[in-house]
Amino acid sequence: MDLSINPFSSGTRLRDMIRAIRASKTASEERAVVRRECAAIRAAISEGDQDYRHRNMAKLMFIHMLGYPTHFGQMECLKLIAAAGFPEKRIGYLGLMLLLDERQEVLMLVTNSLKQDLNHSNQFIVGLALCALGNICSAEMARDLAPEVERLLLSRDPNTKKKAALCSIRIVRKVPDLAENFMGSAAENIKEKHHGVLISVVQLCTELCKASKEALEYLRKHCVEGLVRILRDVTNSSYAPEYDIAGITDPFLHIRVLRLMRTLGQGDADCSEYVNDILAQVATKTESNKNAGNAILYECVETIMSIEATSGLRVLAINILGRFLSNRDNNIRYVALNMLMRAMAVDTQAVQRHRATILECVKDADVSIRKRALELVYLLINDTNVKPLTKELVDYLEVSDEDFKEDLTAKICSIVEKFSEDKLWYLDQMFKVLSLAGNFVKDDVWHALIVLISNASELQGYSVRSLYKALQAYGAQESLVRVAVWCIGEYGEMVVNNINMLDVEEPVTVTESDAVDAVELALKRYSVDVTTRAMCLVALLKLSSRFPPTSERIQEIVVQNKGNTVLELQQRSIEFNSIIQRHQSIKSSLLERMPVLDEASYLMKRAASSQATVSLTKSATTATPAGSLKIPNGVVKPPAAPLPDLLDLNSDDVPVTTSATTTAPDNFLQDLLGIDLTNSSTAGGAPSATTDILMDLLSIGSFPVQNGPPTTSNFITPGQAVTKHAPATPQVMDLLDGLPSSTPLPDENTAYPSITAFQSATLKITFSFKKQPGKPQETTMHVSFTNLTSVALTDFMFQAAVPKFIQLRLDPASSSILPASGNGSVTQSLSVTNNQHGQYYKLMCQGHVTCLSLSGGPWIWA
Repeated sequence: MDLSINPFSSGTRLRDMIRAIRASKTASEERAVVRRECAAIRAAISEGDQDYRHRNMAKLMFIHMLGYPTHFGQMECLKLIAAAGFPEKRIGYLGLMLLLDERQEVLMLVTNSLKQDLNHSNQFIVGLALCALGNICSAEMARDLAPEVERLLLSRDPNTKKKAALCSIRIVRKVPDLAENFMGSAAENIKEKHHGVLISVVQLCTELCKASKEALEYLRKHCVEGLVRILRDVTNSSYAPEYDIAGITDPFLHIRVLRLMRTLGQGDADCSEYVNDILAQVATKTESNKNAGNAILYECVETIMSIEATSGLRVLAINILGRFLSNRDNNIRYVALNMLMRAMAVDTQAVQRHRATILECVKDADVSIRKRALELVYLLINDTNVKPLTKELVDYLEVSDEDFKEDLTAKICSIVEKFSEDKLWYLDQMFKVLSLAGNFVKDDVWHALIVLISNASELQGYSVRSLYKALQAYGAQESLVRVAVWCIGEYGEMVVNNINMLDVEEPVTVTESDAVDAVELALKRYSVDVTTRAMCLVALLKLSSRFPPTSERIQEIVVQNKGNTVLELQQRSIEFNSIIQRHQSIKSSLLERMPVLDEASYLMKRAASSQATVSLTKSATTATPAGSLKIPNGVVKPPAAPLPDLLDLNSDDVPVTTSATTTAPDNFLQDLLGIDLTNSSTAGGAPSATTDILMDLLSIGSFPVQNGPPTTSNFITPGQAVTKHAPATPQVMDLLDGLPSSTPLPDENTAYPSITAFQSATLKITFSFKKQPGKPQETTMHVSFTNLTSVALTDFMFQAAVPKFIQLRLDPASSSILPASGNGSVTQSLSVTNNQHGQYYKLMCQGHVTCLSLSGGPWIWA
């Protein structure tokens, strides 16, 4: 055949095809070349061309590596393997490993050829068969050919032994039951001198230990002595050019032997004792100035930590890790930190000796090392070193990267809470963290801080003064501002009058106006954050009672939010302004200091919320009462008296009883800020006493429903200072008119006066109310609409929306036309039924607000 005429004939050399493919300028040209070449190869296969069969197979393998289909050449591989010559077999086995895998059925056809080649007199052909079997062996082939491989493990040729060991690893992985067939051969070859054979056999022994417990026990008895001899020889051997790497003799064999020792020594005291000496020798003689030496030392340390080593050997291993921490290579330092974390479970005291070096790693430039070192420092902290280590971490918090501050802050807060036997130290550290990284402090952390302050009466003055000074210097830290504003609102007189001064404090000069300035500045600075602004408004309301001369100024600040687009802030502003302006007689009792919160209950709730995936059963609750919990920051406070119901004018519920008190987490206030409240009482039952005393620390909580005159109370909050109707217009109904502190609550027969819900130059809306005897949950409203303009209004339509727990029945209006100039009115009746009567205030606290609307007219919030 003339090759010059047909350059893509089956006789084309492989290099010519590669040159033609590389000369292609586009993918389409390359595909065309491959298609023509594949067509020529198919033609040669169909013609039975034997002269160029091995050349065609080489081309197919290259085409296969380019990603083109070559399945049509699989049978050619089997024909080449069955050939007698070595060149053909070499190409055939190479094609077999590339073009086929163990999942293909055609592979079963090659089993007989493999068996013949494994018994061949030519060691090179035997090597080809072992290589192929080690790469594509299936479970069926493993069972059929395992005897031949086992026999070759005892061959005299080192290369054959090495390949047989590697092939045995594949067989054991595919069929673990065959592990016992190779135990004796593997133990016998441990005495081999050739390093290639040793590495393969040691790896085979490791796989045998994983596959069978019988093999593990057998190798413990017959291999440990040989492994010690191998390790001693390579450690003490003189320079050998063929195995030397950076001045160390065969580090790969070192590492394989150490790993097998680790497997054999785990859980076996006799084996561990036997290898202790050689491990100590490797650990002391291996140089650590080269990467190969560090790899050996790392494996040696891991082996020591895994077996039943002596305490002195473990200290030596941990000292090696300490040296790793001083290495310039980040990878070496990282693996050292990982290993030290595991060593904490073995020998904590030895790791503690490297505390200073570990602490320096927290300040490393590499973020991975910083995070791992921080986790290790957290494990190192105990009652004796908590204060110095915490000081180091807090000092670093000031200069740390913004990306790292969140992790660092979380760890510091966790450490302080875990080891806070001294409340004063706890407060100092938390104030520092809030000052330096308050924007990274999670909500539950500063909630817990407020709970502690409310329980520590002797430290409340110190806390509010410290927070006031911190607020002046670090006003940009959000969590700091929230805690400081809350404390100023609760204990403002302590910062002004320097009450409860500690010996470590210096007096501060703060006027009443200065305290109001601090809260006002926070209110203006956090114009976007609703929670912070709401807390500021509450604090100002409380300061108006603490500092009467500032009431007018505070009222001016509060009124500024009367038209706020956020309903929460608007509602607070309207209600608080009404309290300041009209209710001086009850303001002092209404705005008394918060009752002491039950710290034990809060800790239980917090622990339950942090383990949301674990359901708390009743048995677990009764088995772990609050009195048996460890409360690090103080003792459990007795429950305070329940707060009265201030505003439930229409409630005729049975008064709340406090005889059946419970401290279960489900009955505790679910959130200090009153967000996502889940407390509820059973139908016809009374709320728990725990709920009664907790009353929402930051004035976004719920009041218990009970009858009786108000005595001592918290302040009014959004949703709490709302009766059935509270229009946000200049004509605001006085919610507390006629309700001084001595006035009893009305019963269901009380007559309700009519109110003007809305009035402008164009429209007047009047509501009158009536309750049916014996049905306190039902209220009937009669609405009167009067047109004050000189033009009649047509197509009148009144709409009302209510929360899901209220049923609304809206009767038709008396007319669809509103007469002009007040000459007549349109009336309409509606009836509402409260399906959760008796739980009114809790529902209002969750944000349920009724909205009424006139078509084409204004919205009225009721």
